[in-house]
Amino acid sequence: MNHLREQQAAVALGYDQNLGAAPRVLAAGFGNVAKSILSVAREHDIHIHKNTQLAPLLAKVPVGQEIPEEAYQVVAQLLAFLYQADKNIR
Repeated sequence: MNHLREQQAAVALGYDQNLGAAPRVLAAGFGNVAKSILSVAREHDIHIHKNTQLAPLLAKVPVGQEIPEEAYQVVAQLLAFLYQADKNIR
């Protein structure tokens, strides 16, 4: 049994086109670390998207690294949604 699979996972992503072609993991973790990441996001009114399949995958990526290629499409769709939602709010 994999203990990490049972714990909540959370990941903070960032994208800077000057640093590379893909978003990077800014923070990631399981359990209490995940709870802390979510708490900080809530405090700063940062959108939280729940995806129980993607979060554990990305939480294993070392902080500072680009997301893996197999996550590009899902993350791109999420970023497009967030961009459009932000545009509609303004």
